[in-house]
Amino acid sequence: MKSELPDVAVFSLGGTIAATHSGEGHSAEGHSGEGAPGNGVTPRLGADELVAAVPQLRNVAVLETVAFRQVASSNLTFADLVALAGEIEKRFEAGFAGVVVTQGTDTIEETSFALDLLVRGRRPVVVTGAMRNPTLAGADGPANLLAAVQVAAAPQAAGQGTLVVLNDEIHAARFVRKTHTSSPSTFRSGPAGPIGWVVEGRVRIGLRVPELPQVVPGVCDREVPPVALLGCAVGDDLRLVAHLREAGYAGLVLQGFGGGHVPAHVVPALGDLAGQIPVVLASRTGGGETLTSTYGSPGSERDLLSRGLIPAGFLDGPKARVLLSLVLAGGSGIDGAREAFERLTALTA
Repeated sequence: MKSELPDVAVFSLGGTIAATHSGEGHSAEGHSGEGAPGNGVTPRLGADELVAAVPQLRNVAVLETVAFRQVASSNLTFADLVALAGEIEKRFEAGFAGVVVTQGTDTIEETSFALDLLVRGRRPVVVTGAMRNPTLAGADGPANLLAAVQVAAAPQAAGQGTLVVLNDEIHAARFVRKTHTSSPSTFRSGPAGPIGWVVEGRVRIGLRVPELPQVVPGVCDREVPPVALLGCAVGDDLRLVAHLREAGYAGLVLQGFGGGHVPAHVVPALGDLAGQIPVVLASRTGGGETLTSTYGSPGSERDLLSRGLIPAGFLDGPKARVLLSLVLAGGSGIDGAREAFERLTALTA
């Protein structure tokens, strides 16, 4: 007799949640991570081992486990994410209720947003990880995995796009950021805050977010081009801006001061570049929206936008780079990139 529990696929990509000392666990098929020097831990546990460590999961869902990658999250690429999105969509076509992805936390804010853009449909994709590896007291991976599967199996999580679940909090991928190097409560979402939480195994969605528009067409058929991410700092002349095109970059995301400001002397080079490739203006603060109509001095947001730069809206620099990269991979140019940012950032919580 078929189980009444929902089907959920768990894809493991490596990271702290899967990290142990040499000799512990098994190596997954696919990419293999290189060992770290000394006695440090490295990703060695696959999806089977992660699931086996949480016996409560058998009461939540019928699980398929897939050891998809075995790397530190800093080694993940757009090619990995495009391939993962394809495998996730195959599970949804086969009737799975949801998907969980385990990975390192360093890049969750970018990878989850990429999956938000790439995976179609209303069924939930939930990304989780751990801040304390399995060799430490108080390892948080098992609890995070349990909560992630509970969210992926919950009907109320449908239509919320890709979600990030750690520390019993549910975050929308479009807003979440890692804000601390080691704290289990590192993930924060501004300006919306978490959209829900998990308590006693129950999934609570307190804030529903609009579905993202389909702004990334046909990306699976194309290579994702390189997009630069540069930041402003006092005394930096940003001389790299003038050389990005000849270096082969297809786009630039610039993290300006405050609401989107740069030193005045950089403006001509940015204007020239914006006529050749998409240049997106974000803020280095990581919170709030890029301003569009407040300041009028040279190097202000009004000056830059009048020269063709594209405002990032509520997206921070790393997320804006993900969007621009995938839009360009879909075949869009400057106008298409501008339209994509306008459509996506018009959505609010």
